[in-house]
Amino acid sequence: MRGLLALLTAILICAGAAAHEVRPAYLELTETQPDEYEVVWKQPVLDGRRLKLDPVFPDGCERQNERLTRPGSTLVTRWTMACDLSTGTLAVDGLDRTLTDVFLRIDRMETEDFSALLRPGASSIDLGGPQGAATLSYFRIGVEHIIFGYDHLLFVLGLVLLVRPRQLLATVTAFTVAHSITLAASALGSVSLPGPPVEITIAMSIALLGAEAIYRMRDRETLAQTRPWLIAFGFGLVHGFGFAGALSEIGLPPGAEVMALLLFNLGVEAGQVAFVLVLLALAWMGRHLYRPGGPAVRTAAAYAIGITGSYWAIERIAATFFF
Repeated sequence: MRGLLALLTAILICAGAAAHEVRPAYLELTETQPDEYEVVWKQPVLDGRRLKLDPVFPDGCERQNERLTRPGSTLVTRWTMACDLSTGTLAVDGLDRTLTDVFLRIDRMETEDFSALLRPGASSIDLGGPQGAATLSYFRIGVEHIIFGYDHLLFVLGLVLLVRPRQLLATVTAFTVAHSITLAASALGSVSLPGPPVEITIAMSIALLGAEAIYRMRDRETLAQTRPWLIAFGFGLVHGFGFAGALSEIGLPPGAEVMALLLFNLGVEAGQVAFVLVLLALAWMGRHLYRPGGPAVRTAAAYAIGITGSYWAIERIAATFFF
C-alpha cells in the first residue's frame, strides 16, 4: 500500500511539474550617431511561449527596420531608432505580470554609459536619474535561478536522499566545484554545449539519483553510494552548462564580467545551501514528530524523483527529435 501511494504521488508530481527556470531578458541600445541607436531586445521563450513583454520608450522614438530571430530558447528583435534617450522614462510593458528581470544597457558615444535593472515591481526607470546597481543584481538572478529551477532542486534533493550524513558536505562541495567550472568556462571562455542534450542529460541524472536512492534503501551497494562525490562532480559539470543558460541571453556586463559571474555563482550557491538547510530542518522535525513515517516519506520522495526525471527525459527527447 505504501509503495502504491508513493507511486501515485510520483505520478501526480510528474503530471503537474515542469522544469521552469528564471531567465532574464536583456535590452541593449548602442548609439551609432548622435541620438541614433541600434537596439537589441532579447527575451526568453518558456515552454515554446513568448512572454508578453514590450519595451516602451520616450515620446518620439519610432522603431525602424525591425527584424526578428529565434536562436534556441531566446527571441531576439533588432531595430534602429532615432530619439533622445538622455531624459524621459523607459519601461517594459507586461513585466509586472512575470517573474522576469530585464537588464538594460545604453552605450552612449560621448556621455557616460547607462545600465540598470528593471523588475516586476519596478518596471520603469528615469533615464535622467541615477542608475541601478545592475551588476549586483546578478546575485539575485543566481538565487532565483536555483530556487525556480526545479530540475536542479530535484537533483540536490536526490543527493540528500542518497548520501549518508558524513558524506553530505563532500558531495555537495563536489557538485558546487563542478558546476562552477563549467559555468565559468561557458561564460568566460565561450565553451558551450547544445542546449537540448544538456537538458536531457540533466533529466537523466535526476532519474539516476532516484533509482540510486531506492537501491540504498534496499541495501544494494553501488558506486554512487560508496563514492557519491564522483557522481555529483560528473553530473555537476553538466548542470553547470544548464546554469549558464540563464546568462547566455544577457551575457555579462563589459568591464565587470568576473564580478558579475562571481555574484551569479554565489547566488546559485546561496539558494542551494538554503534548500539543503530546509531539507535538513524538515528531516529533523519529521524524526521528532513521527519517526516511523520516515522510511515511507523517503521511499515516496525517491520514486517521485526517479519518475519525474524519467518523465522530463522522455519529454525533452521527444521535443528534440520528434517535434
